Formats: sequence, structure tokens, C-alpha cells
Amino acid sequence: MTVPRAMQINFQHTRYYHVVSRCLRRAFLCGFDQFTGRNFDHRKEWLIGRVKQLSSIFSIQIASYAILSNHFHLTLYTDIGSARV
Repeated sequence: MTVPRAMQINFQHTRYYHVVSRCLRRAFLCGFDQFTGRNFDHRKEWLIGRVKQLSSIFSIQIASYAILSNHFHLTLYTDIGSARV
């Protein structure tokens, strides 16, 4: 069952959030794919740059990140003090 975002995020409780995004159907995000023989290492630097760019636009700071072969984790800090209205 889905939960509205307004009920998921509570700034009085915490400002840190763990976010995960995963590839589907054995697709590779980065690294060497043994099934296709292709190397996707170039995507890791692109993803790091993209996350940094997006965090500079929104009121979110990256506390930590981990990029694996088929998914990535982000620990985000919501900085509502720097929010633009």
C-alpha cells in the first residue's frame, strides 16, 4: 500500500533519509557485465556528478553514498534552512 509523501517525511523526527534506486532485469548500472561482456564504469562518474548537481539545486545535502553494480544508496540531509521560496 502506498503512503503519501506528506506522511513519510517528518522533519521533527529526523532530517536524514536513506534512498535506494535499483536497476531491473539484471541490468548493470556500473561495472563489468559478465552476461553481455560490456563495461559500464563510465556511468559511475556521471552518476556522482549528477547527484552533486541536483543537491546544489535542491535543499538537500549528500551525507553519504554508495554506488554498486546494479543499485545505489544515498543518505540525504534535508536542509530546510537553505530552502528557496
